Amino acid sequence: MIKISYDIKVYRKLLDDLLNENDIVVELGSHVGKTSKLIAEKLENGKLICLDNSPEATVKMNNLKLIYPNLKFINGDVRLHETLKQVVEIINKCDILAIDLGGGHHPDTVFKVYYIWASTLKPRHTILRNKGLVDFVKTSETCENIQSNEGWLESCRDEGIPPQIDEFKLWTSTIK
Repeated sequence: MIKISYDIKVYRKLLDDLLNENDIVVELGSHVGKTSKLIAEKLENGKLICLDNSPEATVKMNNLKLIYPNLKFINGDVRLHETLKQVVEIINKCDILAIDLGGGHHPDTVFKVYYIWASTLKPRHTILRNKGLVDFVKTSETCENIQSNEGWLESCRDEGIPPQIDEFKLWTSTIK
């Protein structure tokens, strides 16, 4: 299942409703860890991998790691292949992919990041926080019935990265 929200309270409620105590969760855009703390508290036997590249995240997230041994923090840019590869070396699949990359109006980066991470980790659920995506979904229509029941796009199952998208030259389809 793929859920999209903008309101941080709705985003956190969606996460709370979907989390199981044994889940493996990847959180892209952990910032200073307010949502990470809520996730880690619920994951009694699970694992949380948090990623953020902001300098202010490192100290706060390293402090959270001391409280929650099930939390791993990676200071890295989630748009880069090296960062994805670092996570894949730890886990090759996750139960929940949580993406909060600022929540702003520009959905292109968020969707690209979602596509490559979800295609690689094939989560059961994905939750994205971005106002532009919510606006796009709420104002669009289609008469086609294309549906995914997982947290990744099943219709694109093994297509890999579309070669015509130049931005994806940073990524590789070799990670499965």
